[in-house]
Amino acid sequence: MADTKKDITFREDDFVLIQQNTRVTDKKLDTKPTTFFKDAMKRFRKNQASVAGSIILGILVLLAILVPMLSPCNITTVSTPEAFLAPKLFEAGTGFWDGTRKYTRIVYDTENEVPAVSDKYSVAAVKSALVSITVDTEPTKIDTANPYGTGGVVVLATDAALEDKNALMSSKALNFDVNGGYRLDVAFSEEEGVASSEAGEYAVYLKSGDDIIMLRDFSRDYSALSVDIGQVLEGAGLDSLRAQIVFEVKSAPSNFQYVLIESAVISAKDSVENGEEIAEASITDATDFVNESDVNSLAYWSCTGRKGIHDSIVYYCDYVLDTYELVYGDADLMTYPASELNRWIDAGYCTYDYQVGPESFVKLSDECPIDVVESQTVMGITKKLSSITASGYGYRKLGYTKAPKFIFGTDSSGFDLFKRSFAGLRTSLILGICTAAFCFCFGLVWGSISGYFGGSLDLWMERFCEILGGVPWIVVMTLCILHLGNNFFTFFLALCFTGWIGTAARTRTQFYRFKGREYVLASRTLGSSDMRLIFKHILPNSMGTIITSSVLMITSTIFSEATLAFLNLGLQGVQSFGVMMSNNQQYLGVYPNLVIFPAVIMALMMISFNLFGNGLRDAFNPALKGSE
Repeated sequence: MADTKKDITFREDDFVLIQQNTRVTDKKLDTKPTTFFKDAMKRFRKNQASVAGSIILGILVLLAILVPMLSPCNITTVSTPEAFLAPKLFEAGTGFWDGTRKYTRIVYDTENEVPAVSDKYSVAAVKSALVSITVDTEPTKIDTANPYGTGGVVVLATDAALEDKNALMSSKALNFDVNGGYRLDVAFSEEEGVASSEAGEYAVYLKSGDDIIMLRDFSRDYSALSVDIGQVLEGAGLDSLRAQIVFEVKSAPSNFQYVLIESAVISAKDSVENGEEIAEASITDATDFVNESDVNSLAYWSCTGRKGIHDSIVYYCDYVLDTYELVYGDADLMTYPASELNRWIDAGYCTYDYQVGPESFVKLSDECPIDVVESQTVMGITKKLSSITASGYGYRKLGYTKAPKFIFGTDSSGFDLFKRSFAGLRTSLILGICTAAFCFCFGLVWGSISGYFGGSLDLWMERFCEILGGVPWIVVMTLCILHLGNNFFTFFLALCFTGWIGTAARTRTQFYRFKGREYVLASRTLGSSDMRLIFKHILPNSMGTIITSSVLMITSTIFSEATLAFLNLGLQGVQSFGVMMSNNQQYLGVYPNLVIFPAVIMALMMISFNLFGNGLRDAFNPALKGSE
């Protein structure tokens, strides 16, 4: 066997010190040292969507705190004149968010040349508030009585509900005599197919008690009827008669029958005593007759059938109305008690001497609600001032120094929707944050114990959660409300009763996921206590998912409160987002801003919480520590 052993000889010049002339120091770190919180915030800032969501959420929370505190608008006392004002951000006439409302197909008041609006406002007030108006050039014919209509024909028809019953329309009893020159002139219409039926047989006669004097017997003759009542009385051998004029339509088994009366004019000599009564009983305009016959005793015609109108003429218009000018602009004359006037005088708003009269009024401040005193009322016995009648701007009468603007408009009670939305949001946020905080803490402890220790303890704790979670939350809420009332504490208690179960389940799942990891086993081997293992090693790695779900619990609580409000189980005695939305949903078709603006706020809040929660999940995930 060959000898492989060799002698190796080392010389001094075989070794060279390569750093002999170089200074050796510790290498400078490429990155700055950081903490877990700084690293988490760095990751959070890199998620632009989460940053945007947190900014929007912060703005909403700030508005929920500041708006109810700083806004002077009233949301406690009902102000009926200010109800349903349109949202206003810009001046009227800009065409966008300017406090105006557009109305289409509204009946036009041809006499006053204004839209036929409610009697709540005067014609002058409506005219001053009109921004623009377009009136149809051609009239529209309708078959319903309208106070702003004209013309048409009276429809006297049999009632289908009263079989074999003739329809009668009788005037008030009138006095006739042979020397009064009394005449009855009736014009009929021969139109067929009104209301998908047919013209029937009719009769016209005078009725006095049980006696009848026929003027036109039953027939389908729709030609004009002209009768000299004096001659009729002479033919019957009468000098005078107190009788009713009666129109009667014969019933038919197949369908209801009708007669169309264009006019029924009763005339007499100017010298008769009952000339005014005779004129009032005449039918000259079908629309006026149908509208007024039930309230005017002189023109009252009783009817045992169906009395209606056909082809009444109305004009429609489209117009834009400044709702703020209507309420806060030039006001009509109003009566103010003397006590109110004295209060203004004491405040230095004006001076007035009732012994001199209205001309003594002097306005000293713009805070005075009135401009001109038109008249005064003095008590007869004491000779003291009772009240004054004065005019001024509407906003002054409502206690404002200038006409206000409501960004979101006002609701049915005249409350500022902007302030009320954020006042309700504040209450809902407080409820949501308190509920989420309690459920997060309690669920975190419960889930940590259940997931860490496992075994029989985990089994019993899970069965308890399953039993409690099987009870519908609406049942729990209803029982709490019935026994404790619709107050803040009741909602908090009911929502916390089962709200923590979800957090506990997620925490338990995360503990089962991480408690068997190597770093946990290594720490246990080195003698770490259970508390250190839970709060130092396992829980920090679980917080990302748990925090995300807990943040979303706030919005879930707000939606739960809103759901209960729609079931009439909402909070009582405090401003609530859910109660406000529930009350306003009935006006969605007419005043959509009452629902749209609060809904946008709720949608923004929901999206922002979701984005904010996703950002927190990534920020507090230790697995991403140091990642770019």
